[in-house]
Amino acid sequence: MSDDEINLKELPDDEIYELMKEDLYDGYAKEIVDEVSEMLSRGHQPYDILINGLVAGMDIVGIDFRDGILFVPEVLMAAKAMKSGMAILRPLLAETGAEKIGTMVVGTVKGDIHDIGKNLTSMMMEGAGFEVIDLGVNNSVENFMEAIEIHKPDIVGMSALLTTTMPYMRVVIDALKDAGIRQDLIVMVGGAPLNDAFAEDIEADAYCRDAAVAVETAKRFMQIRREKTR
Repeated sequence: MSDDEINLKELPDDEIYELMKEDLYDGYAKEIVDEVSEMLSRGHQPYDILINGLVAGMDIVGIDFRDGILFVPEVLMAAKAMKSGMAILRPLLAETGAEKIGTMVVGTVKGDIHDIGKNLTSMMMEGAGFEVIDLGVNNSVENFMEAIEIHKPDIVGMSALLTTTMPYMRVVIDALKDAGIRQDLIVMVGGAPLNDAFAEDIEADAYCRDAAVAVETAKRFMQIRREKTR
């Protein structure tokens, strides 16, 4: 819905949040920017706008993607619209010290330059409230280990689209074990040729068949982790 057709200033707060979810679903980046800006001007906290608008909208996108109602192009448009809103909120969230769900380092493994699924996962994870450090493609063990050392993530995500690059995931996991930090990390893997049996064989914590499943899995693991530390 174009905000040219409506006057945001005339709408109550709850209707703007509903509109934000609809426009996010439709991938309308400009409208999302206008709606985020309007809610900020009304004194709403950045974290509330993130959760009630952007995250709530991406939750709907994730469910419909999982159920085959939306497809990759539509989800990419929604994720880009979400990122336009996040560009406004991110510095404000940093100032307020808003709590994030967790931190994820993610990358495509060495020898593999396919990144559509990985990019989609990164955007949807960020939309769900995670801080995401995206390493890009063709990542060596050293790249993963350096990022883990710097960012101290909760989750490490690895992606591969080629059967020839899949085994490199085991190399990374073995390096985590050798460094004595494997037990401190949630390791999630994804990519078209992978399956649950492969993930179990390389001792990953989970195989995620798509970005929506990755978000659900990450949230579940973080909930388990929080309950253990209580």
